[in-house]
Amino acid sequence: MYLSDQFTNKHFLITGASSGIGQQTAWDLGNTGAWLTLLGRDLGKLEETKKQIGTTNPLHVISGELQDPNFLDELTSSIEPIDGLVLSAGIIDYTPAKMINSQKIRKIFEINFDANVLLIQALLKKKKIKDGASIVVISSISSKLGVAGTGLYAASKAAITAYAKVLATELSGKKIRVNIIHPGIVKTNLIDDQGIVDQENMKKIELSYPLGFGSTGDVSNQILYLLSDLSTWVTGSEFIIDGGHTITR
Repeated sequence: MYLSDQFTNKHFLITGASSGIGQQTAWDLGNTGAWLTLLGRDLGKLEETKKQIGTTNPLHVISGELQDPNFLDELTSSIEPIDGLVLSAGIIDYTPAKMINSQKIRKIFEINFDANVLLIQALLKKKKIKDGASIVVISSISSKLGVAGTGLYAASKAAITAYAKVLATELSGKKIRVNIIHPGIVKTNLIDDQGIVDQENMKKIELSYPLGFGSTGDVSNQILYLLSDLSTWVTGSEFIIDGGHTITR
């Protein structure tokens, strides 16, 4: 049984599909004969993702904010039932403890936690997640570490990780699997666009990664495994994919 044989005519919903890990996953799944629904906030970038896939199977791109109740209701009402869900949308934040305020807390948690929880709730309520489906939650090794300035980001990722493990228990009766991936630093535009760490410091940070920084494809490979029938006995598990970074700390 090979991964390339796993996804033909199966329907997958991917959030954060306009860039980074979500986009890479969309590209990789698009080459397997899967049906895709891609979500993101930037319609132009979603259309670019769609063009680069070039599949003849159904492929829909939908732009909107999952924090918007009206958009969420419209999305989950219209979407066809799914065989898999990849929760890749999120934002990175570096705010020292003394600079945190209530508005910042709400912003980070609304995107990294609330939106994911409410999307799953709506999909379940409307019976849009098939029995035997797989849900993959993208967390972060930040939830395992204590890196200065990452308090809110790390807390939001720890929260979605804890939620996912409970969800795995709740959905096990329907053979729906829920697993969590904790990537280390991967080379994405999101890191560059934030402009938080200059290139000189990024080179120093990369030295703490025995295998160097990863690529989005390194993470997508694990996602495809967890979406496939090769992992039907895997649920509630956490996978650290960080080029060995955490073992050096």
